Amino acid sequence: MTRATFRPLFASGLALVLSAATLADAPAPIRGFTADGSAAQRAIERELLDTSSADAIRAFHRELTREPHPAGSARTKEVAEYIAAQWRAQGLDTVSIHRYDVLSSSPRSVQVEMLKPERYTPTLREDPIPQDPDSANPAISGAWTSFSASGDVTAAVVYANSGNPADYAVLRANGIDPRGKIVVVRYSNPYSYRGFKALTAEREGAAAMIVYSDPQQDGYAKGKVFPEGPWGPDSHLQRGGAAYDYIVPGDPLTPGWASVAGAKRIDVKDAISVPRVIALPMSHRDIAPILAKLGGPDAPAAWQGALPMRYRLGGADVTLHVKVDMQTDVQPNYVVEGRITGTERPDEWVVLGNHHDAWVFGGVDPSSGTAAMLELTRTLGAMAKKGQRPRRTLVFGAWDGEEVTLTGSTEWGEEFRDELRKKAVAYLNVDSASSGSQLEVAAVGSLAPAIVELTAELPSPTGGKLLEAFSANGDGGTGIIAGARKPGELVVTRIGSGSDHTVFINHVGLPVADLTFNGPYGVYHSAYDSHTWVSTVGDPGFRYTRAMTGLWGSLGLRLGNAELLPFDVAAYAQAIAGFVKQLDEIPQAAYRIDARELQSALQRLADAGAQLDLAMSKALARSKIPARKADAVNRELRAIEQTWLHEPGIPGRAWFKHLLYAPRYTYAAMSLPGVTEAAEDADWDRARAQLALLTQKCDENTARVERMIKLL
Repeated sequence: MTRATFRPLFASGLALVLSAATLADAPAPIRGFTADGSAAQRAIERELLDTSSADAIRAFHRELTREPHPAGSARTKEVAEYIAAQWRAQGLDTVSIHRYDVLSSSPRSVQVEMLKPERYTPTLREDPIPQDPDSANPAISGAWTSFSASGDVTAAVVYANSGNPADYAVLRANGIDPRGKIVVVRYSNPYSYRGFKALTAEREGAAAMIVYSDPQQDGYAKGKVFPEGPWGPDSHLQRGGAAYDYIVPGDPLTPGWASVAGAKRIDVKDAISVPRVIALPMSHRDIAPILAKLGGPDAPAAWQGALPMRYRLGGADVTLHVKVDMQTDVQPNYVVEGRITGTERPDEWVVLGNHHDAWVFGGVDPSSGTAAMLELTRTLGAMAKKGQRPRRTLVFGAWDGEEVTLTGSTEWGEEFRDELRKKAVAYLNVDSASSGSQLEVAAVGSLAPAIVELTAELPSPTGGKLLEAFSANGDGGTGIIAGARKPGELVVTRIGSGSDHTVFINHVGLPVADLTFNGPYGVYHSAYDSHTWVSTVGDPGFRYTRAMTGLWGSLGLRLGNAELLPFDVAAYAQAIAGFVKQLDEIPQAAYRIDARELQSALQRLADAGAQLDLAMSKALARSKIPARKADAVNRELRAIEQTWLHEPGIPGRAWFKHLLYAPRYTYAAMSLPGVTEAAEDADWDRARAQLALLTQKCDENTARVERMIKLL
C-alpha cells in the first residue's frame, strides 16, 4: 500500500484526555447541548448519581445470584420474570418479555477417565469453600461446554498449548499427528475464544478437546486465590460456549432472521455455527495428573505453564476415555424489554442492554451489570414519575442466551432490525459492570469524544473524576473487546465481539459503546463467580457497580437529551485512518494494494467533520435550535453509522455487514474486515474491491456531512 499523509484535524487520544479534563474545573457546554441545556443536563446527572444506592445494588445482586441460572434453565425464566416485575414496579412505561425458541445445549452426562498408564478419574467438579456458602449449592453443574458434540471416544492425548492453528503446526513439526487424538489445550496463551479452539480442533481432526485453566493465567501463579484473593482456586472450572458465532451469531437454526413463532428453521446438520467436535473444560487440579504422565518431546518454553512439572507434547503415553452426552434441542430464551418513553422524540431510541443468563451464579458476569441496570431503571423510573423524562425514549434490554451464542440480543436485533435502523440512536452495552477499579471503554470513533467529556465530570469512587482515576491507574485492562491499549487513552475504537453489542454494530449498524470496570478476575465462568466474590474481593461495597450506574445512565441521558446528537465525525475519520495504517502490518499489503484513494476520501470526511463540529457549536451557542432543523440534522447523524453497512456482508460471513468492524474468529477486533481478511489470504483483487467499497461509503458520508453543514 502507498501511504498518504493524514492531517490530524482534531485532538489525539491523549490530547482528548487532557483537554476534556479541564471541563471538570470550568463547566462548559456539553457536546450537543446549548448552555441552558447543559445546565439542565448536569442537574439531571447529579440527581441520578445522588439517588443511586450501593445498598440497593447489593440487594439486586444478591437476588440475581441466589441460584445458578444458565440459559434454558427454569431459574433463568424466573430471573427474566423478576426483572420484568421490578421494571413494572419501578414505573417503566412498557415492559414485555419476548420468547425466542432457539437451538440450545445442556449436558446429560460428562465422563472422563485415564486408562493408561494408570487409572485416574477426574472429579469434573468444584470444591465448596466454607467462606462462600453458595459454592456448596447442589444445583451447581459439573464441567461442560455448550454445543459440544456428543460422543464416546478412547484415544491418546496430546498437549497443544492454546489450540490455535500455529500450535498444531508445532505438533506436526515434532512428528505428532493430532488426528484422532484427544487434544488438551489451555485458555489465554495467547487469548483465543474456546469456539475458535473447537473449530481448529475440528479442522485438525481431533477426536475431542479438553480446555483447562492453567494457574499461569488465572490461578496461584498470579497471586492469592479465592477466598483470600481474586484468582481461581485449584478446582475452578471455566465453563463456556463453543459455538462458531464469529461466523453467524444467534440461533443456529435461524441464521439472519429472528426465531419467532412460525419462523422457518434450517436442519441442524446445515447449521454452520454448531461444532462437530467433543469439547469440555477441566480445572488445573483435574488435568495435572494427566499432563504429568505425558511423554514425548518437551513442549516449547512458551508453552510451559505454572503447574509443577515439565510440560510435554505427548502422543502415545496417555490414553483417555471421554464420553459426553449432550441434549441439543430447541428451548425457549426470554428477553425482557422495558421503556421510558421520551417527551419530545419518542420515536428516537437510546438502547441500553445487559444479559441475564450465567454459567453458574454470574457474580461479575453478568449479574454485576444486571444489578447496575436494575438500579439505573429504579432511579430513572423515580425521576420519570416526577416528570423528569428524557427527550428520547430509553429502551432497556435484558438479554438471554448471551453465554451460549449471543442469542437473545441477536434474535431481538434481527426481529426489530428495520425499526432499529429507523429509530435507534445508539446501543450502550454493559456485560460485567465491575470486577475491579480499572475503567475500560470500547466505542465507535464518533462516540469517543463525548465519552471522554463525560468521564471528566463524573466522580470516581476513590475521589476526583473518573478520567483522572483512569489516567492515574494507567493500563491494567485485559478486556476482550478493548484489544490493545496505550496508557492515557480511555476509549478504544477497535471493536471485536464476545458480548451483546455484536448484533447492533455488525448487523444493524448502530453506534455502540461497551463499558466495564475491570480487575484481577480469576473465577470467570466458575462457581466462585458469586455474590461473595464480588462483595468481598471484586467490588467491596459495590462502589464501582454504583459508578457504572452513573456512567451508563449519564451517557444514555446525554444521548437521550442532546439537542444535536454528540457524534464527532472528524474523530471517526481519524480512527478509521488508523485502521488503514494498520493494513501495512500484513505481509506484502503495502506493495500490493494502494489505499491512497481511501486515505484522500477519509481526509475529505475529516475536513467536513471539522466544519460540521464548528457549525454545530455555533448553532448551539446561539439559542435553542428549531425542532425541524434539529430533526433534519439528527436524521443525517443517525444515518452515518448505517452508511458503513454493506448488505451482502463481508466475504464469507454475510451476517457481518459493517465494513469497519468484525471480530476475528478469536473474538479479537478486526478493523476493515473485508480488506484485512482478503489481504491475509493474499487475495489482492478482493482486497482492492473491498477498499473501493470503503472509499465509496466514505464519500457518501462526506456528502451527508456537507448537507448537515448547509442545514445549520
